[in-house]
Amino acid sequence: MKRKDAFFAALAGVLLVLIFPRLNLWVLAWVSLVPLLAAADGKQGAAGFKLGWLAGTIFHAGLVYWVTVSMTLYGKLPVAVSVPILLVFAAFLGLFTGLPVWGACFVQQRRGWNFALTFPFLWVAVEHLKSWFLTGFPWDILGYSQYRVLPLIQIADITGVYGVSFLIVCVNCAVYGSVRSLMKKGPLPFAETAIAGLLLLAAGVYGAQKISAVKADASGQEVRVALVQPNISQDLKWDPAYLEQTLEKFKCLTLQAGADRPALVVWPESATPFFFQSEKTYRAYVTDIVRELNGSHLLFGSPSWEEAAGGALRYHNSAFLINPGQDVAGRYDKLHLVPYGEYVPLARFFPFIQKMVEGIGDFSPGESHSMTSLPGCRFGTVICYEIIFPDLVRRFALGGAQFIINITNDAWFGMTSAPWQHLAMTALRAVENRRFIARCANTGISAVIAPTGDIQRQTGLFTEAVLPATIYCRSDITVYARYGDLFAWCCWAFSIFCLLSACRRRQQS
Repeated sequence: MKRKDAFFAALAGVLLVLIFPRLNLWVLAWVSLVPLLAAADGKQGAAGFKLGWLAGTIFHAGLVYWVTVSMTLYGKLPVAVSVPILLVFAAFLGLFTGLPVWGACFVQQRRGWNFALTFPFLWVAVEHLKSWFLTGFPWDILGYSQYRVLPLIQIADITGVYGVSFLIVCVNCAVYGSVRSLMKKGPLPFAETAIAGLLLLAAGVYGAQKISAVKADASGQEVRVALVQPNISQDLKWDPAYLEQTLEKFKCLTLQAGADRPALVVWPESATPFFFQSEKTYRAYVTDIVRELNGSHLLFGSPSWEEAAGGALRYHNSAFLINPGQDVAGRYDKLHLVPYGEYVPLARFFPFIQKMVEGIGDFSPGESHSMTSLPGCRFGTVICYEIIFPDLVRRFALGGAQFIINITNDAWFGMTSAPWQHLAMTALRAVENRRFIARCANTGISAVIAPTGDIQRQTGLFTEAVLPATIYCRSDITVYARYGDLFAWCCWAFSIFCLLSACRRRQQS
């Protein structure tokens, strides 16, 4: 690997870090891959893969650096251990940046097709792969960098966030093609530049029209909600000595929220650090709060359990809905669990590896996208990490949810950029499904997001707050909600066609 090529690949990795929250230098996204394309152009597949892997490793080390904070502060691992784990994790994630570069170089060498024809499709196919491979970690999808650019992200109601990524990569390829032509004093790549420009223009026009149409449609039922952000330290959350203080804080904030008579008051994930379903004393304390609300429903997170075959207990990370009559009106068990946070993968083979989050033992996943209801409307609840999975969230909208509640506890991220990154992903879920999303976080950032992806209201980080808001129920089903990752699968199909075509050409030669 030449030093110049390595430098350009590393530069691309740094630029990719800069485009995501909190730095939010989103405009750089449109040229962030240009140095990598310059380094990889004309290379054999293996050389291209190495350059992509280098860029991806630097990118992910800078993007998910907060892993070390979680491991050190809450997993009680020394820095000397957490930093190497981060580097190994970043190196693994870097493989997913190397793969599309390898594919583009391979096809270029065998068929002579330039990057503009293949790279956008390969990039999206690999982004989609990251959403499910080894349980999935789609934290770094390129399209999230544009969450503040509302006109451009509206295409997500058709393509999902992957369509925004596709557009960004197309523009990067066109910019690189133009720069290369100018440097070599050759003809400008008119076709690829025109196609990228037309796609960008079409996305902008579609987005402007969609924003106007969605804002004009306020025909759905109005629902007043209040989000309670208690700002309880992760160190104290599961401390039995602090339990009564925790409940007292929730009571004070909840009664404050109830002054405006909202239909729904929301507490964050694991708000009750005890088994609500069986701890009679503390359960009564919570239901008494609901009684004092005088007409409001209460949604909150709590661990739960059920008896499985053979008498063994299965634990769940759950959300309970309590109606004004103090009865349980609904429950949702988290479907997609956090590896090493809520369970330990392959624990029987690695008994020395422990969870990094205090509390209950290993959780088990839920079994259905169960809905909960208020008078006249239905909503879906997603818990914490689940919001980053587009296909999981869209199934709630397809199943009849008219708005989405996201309860989370981001305390273990510490004062890093991760809560802002998490919020950016939530904005794209709102666009994909054209649903209001109310996000209630223990330490922040709590927010209310409109179906256009506009973050209408939000709290600060590590602050105590009550966030009241009015949202509207919607029943329309978007293309994305109905058909899911169809666009991504189309990118898969074209990518496989390109690779097979290159393989056939090699055999014939």
